[in-house]
Amino acid sequence: MNIHEHLDDLIRHIDKVRENCILLGTRLIGQGRKDFGRLLIASGFVHDQSKFFGIEWDYLHTGPNVETDHLKDAVRQHVSTNSHHPEYWGGLENMPEIACAEFTCDCLARSQEFGTNFREWLIEEAVEKYHIDLKGEQWEWIQEFTNLLLQDPFKRT
Repeated sequence: MNIHEHLDDLIRHIDKVRENCILLGTRLIGQGRKDFGRLLIASGFVHDQSKFFGIEWDYLHTGPNVETDHLKDAVRQHVSTNSHHPEYWGGLENMPEIACAEFTCDCLARSQEFGTNFREWLIEEAVEKYHIDLKGEQWEWIQEFTNLLLQDPFKRT
């Protein structure tokens, strides 16, 4: 992947997350959560800035030929220094609501990029990957944010 493709991939991802943060933030503001919605929108404007520098720039979004060890180190660096990742907090169960909101917007963006079903991914993969307690507060938040982000499917007449 050349530098133009690398930048395009990274910018497209950040733009999708920002769009999701704006959509969710606006809908939360409409529910009366003005400060929360505003802060989420602000988070969307600084999402993943660390990917423009250092090991993250060198090995994330650079295509399929990255050495596994370098990629693992870059991912570890990213998730441990960005508050929208459960690893930053020592697990999803420790995440505050605003981080869960940005996390939801980020995961939805990846689903949109790959054309996968976000709700299915949450149940089939995220629950196990992030050890999500289905009775926990964070799961309730993620479900609420998902419902606000995703409209009912198009209905045929």
